[in-house]
Amino acid sequence: MAHVINSETCVGCGACAEQCPVSAIEADGAVYKVDADTCVDCGACEAACPTESIAMA
Repeated sequence: MAHVINSETCVGCGACAEQCPVSAIEADGAVYKVDADTCVDCGACEAACPTESIAMA
């Protein structure tokens, strides 16, 4: 299962996208979104998120 970003707590800083080794995270307006088909579940985004808005689906 891919990681998911909680759009209610995401502050749109982009730290997660910068750490993603497969570029599975993109901006979706003011927040970020994980492409589940590209995500390899490495957890790099989860560790980089300052608001703890990312978790396993």
